Amino acid sequence: MKIIVPMAGRGSRLRPHTLTVPKPLIPIAGKPIVHRLVEDIAKVIQHNIEEIAFIIHKDFGVKVEQDLIAIAEKLGAKGTIYYQNEALGTAHAIMCAKESMSGPVVIAYADTLFRADFSLDTSADSVIWVKQVDDPSAFGVVQLNEANEIVDFVEKPKEFISDLAIIGIYFFKSGEKLREELQYLLDNNIQKGGEYQLTDGLENMKQKGMKFVPGKVDEWMDCGNKNVTVETNSRMLQFIAQDAEENLIAQDVRIVNSEIIPPCFIGQGVSLINAIVGPNVSLGAHSHIENSKIKNSLIQTHSHIKNAKLDNAMIGNHVHFDGEFTSISLGDYSTLE
Repeated sequence: MKIIVPMAGRGSRLRPHTLTVPKPLIPIAGKPIVHRLVEDIAKVIQHNIEEIAFIIHKDFGVKVEQDLIAIAEKLGAKGTIYYQNEALGTAHAIMCAKESMSGPVVIAYADTLFRADFSLDTSADSVIWVKQVDDPSAFGVVQLNEANEIVDFVEKPKEFISDLAIIGIYFFKSGEKLREELQYLLDNNIQKGGEYQLTDGLENMKQKGMKFVPGKVDEWMDCGNKNVTVETNSRMLQFIAQDAEENLIAQDVRIVNSEIIPPCFIGQGVSLINAIVGPNVSLGAHSHIENSKIKNSLIQTHSHIKNAKLDNAMIGNHVHFDGEFTSISLGDYSTLE
């Protein structure tokens, strides 16, 4: 089994946090979004992962590439880097990794996290992961027949057709067949809005008699902007605490006259002095919190927070913050005193 992760976009809605770090590498409960994504996919597919192919922009840099390779290796897989330097659509992005499209493959876009309790149906030609939503008009949805097979893909339906939204994770039994269909789009310049779309390839595959079935997830968590990313961090902390599969608090945390209200992630080398932290807070490694109360917030590494009362805050790496603002969003290397 292979996983292909298109992630060449920087994530403009999450600025300033994505000015220095690509969105898929923003930490959620102490791990990058893309790391948690591929871990959760591995739990659902229940197959050995041979390779994880990351499609990035060439400007992401060597450090990002090294971090991505390390994520793959932690899962016992080979890490491969491909580049998409023009935003030409989902089908074009996937085809940047065409050399890795062989055998069973999972395509997963690295801007979402999920929780699921279903077994992957590897007998189907394709499984499209969906989540029941309240407002399907804002999403691409799938329509099912009585046999629980997908018979149509509809983008942002104005009238109710289905409430099963496509979340951006797909399984294909044959990477070769997917590659063939997407290559056809590229060769024949079949575009919508100036981009090559994966859904056009899916429609062609369906017309040829391929069987598509839904994989329904229980939770679908977005990381599109600051507010929803902080909310996703909170929900992920709650899930991890409930599962009791990860140690959320490092052993070398320095705690002086302070309280931690779970669930929280507290990274290595963090100092808490006269502080109340939690619930639903992530503190990156070597951060220093003093004379502060923090809840429902995401703070990355090597940041110094003093005299603060934070709620729904997101703070980057190497930040110095001393003040009375509450719901803030500070990017890397910022100072507010």
